[in-house]
Amino acid sequence: MFFSLCFKDKQNLFVQKYTIPKKKPLFCKAMRRTDKEINTRLEIDEIINKAEVCRLAFAKDNEPYLVPVSYGYDGENIFIHTAREGKKINFLKLNDRVCFEFEADTKIVTHASIPCKWTASFRSVIGFGRMIKITDEAEAMHALNQIMLKYSCKEWDFTNRDLARVYLWKIKIEEISGKKS
Repeated sequence: MFFSLCFKDKQNLFVQKYTIPKKKPLFCKAMRRTDKEINTRLEIDEIINKAEVCRLAFAKDNEPYLVPVSYGYDGENIFIHTAREGKKINFLKLNDRVCFEFEADTKIVTHASIPCKWTASFRSVIGFGRMIKITDEAEAMHALNQIMLKYSCKEWDFTNRDLARVYLWKIKIEEISGKKS
């Protein structure tokens, strides 16, 4: 089903975790620039797992709101936690549709003499889905453990008191695409 691999980078500065999820189809939208398109599930999952944060975009009454969040991913859903009140909650009360973004392998590509030849190199994933509040205790434990697995490479035991402090959310992925530049 799933397995995790934890490792340190060459400078032993941080631990990164990869999850190899179950292979269920994702709904990928075709890109205009097919030469930059990432269309394999394995590479999309790799980018999601390699990213350090997920950027979530919300909208209400013609007002956008974009925020980076810590996250977990089980191969089918993205999980986040929030405070029990705040701007994200206010937006979600009016519109549960979100856009999410992940990126990996970012670097600046320079040119010695032509400034307009400078660019960025990256791999990214952008998708859309519905953000659903998790109310089931077992599913909440799963969600919080997916978040903690991402950053700590281990599962944790949580109390009901731990769960009561936050809201846990599942993003049901409806559409997703990947790009390399």
